[in-house]
Amino acid sequence: MALGSQPRWTVRPAVTGVPADIDVGLRDYMLRIYNYMASGLALTGIVAYVFAQSGMYAQVAQTPFIWLIMLAPLGLVLWISYGLQKMQASTAQALFWVFATLMGLSLASIFMRFTGASIARVFFITAGTFAAMSLYGYTTKRDLSRFGSFLIMGLIGILLASVVNIFLASSALHFAISVIGVLVFVGLTAWDTQRIKETYYEYQYADGDTVSKQAIMGALTLYLDFINLFVMLMQLLGVRRD
Repeated sequence: MALGSQPRWTVRPAVTGVPADIDVGLRDYMLRIYNYMASGLALTGIVAYVFAQSGMYAQVAQTPFIWLIMLAPLGLVLWISYGLQKMQASTAQALFWVFATLMGLSLASIFMRFTGASIARVFFITAGTFAAMSLYGYTTKRDLSRFGSFLIMGLIGILLASVVNIFLASSALHFAISVIGVLVFVGLTAWDTQRIKETYYEYQYADGDTVSKQAIMGALTLYLDFINLFVMLMQLLGVRRD
């Protein structure tokens, strides 16, 4: 999502009972989250490109260290998620950048498997889809929480099916996972955006450190939605190298 194309937030009507200054605070809060997320995505892309083009990924892929690269982001995101309340905002922010770097290392294979043109095309498709769904999640008055359980069930199903397909290597199952994954992460983008917006109203009067940590957590959540949506779309639309 380009930083230059900042979304225009609509001021909430006075009948909602929410003062206008809170809406300004919400806008700034969401922009901070989007800036964190976009910066994290930029860092991930740069690291992935350099790691792939330097030949380092190809070398590491032949060693057991590749499993460390693949699993380290999962361990770090769990650490941030469950330890957020006990750490300082500066620590959470540092871990976010470390996580974005590790994700870049693990996603370097994309630059080796797909053409640069298809990567760029799918990235812009992902960015457009993400922006539209995130804006919908922010502006809609419809409660999306009732869809949350179905989306989480779909996410768990995708994870389990992906593990099974490691052993089956079924192209049909791989295609189904990618299609369902796109639908799930499109829905999660809208739902997570609405949840982040609601979280702001819960923490708007908290101390600055707490608000900063919530912003980092929100950025991490949307970052994961974007990355996973991008990966699923790459599986469907990416053009493989000869």
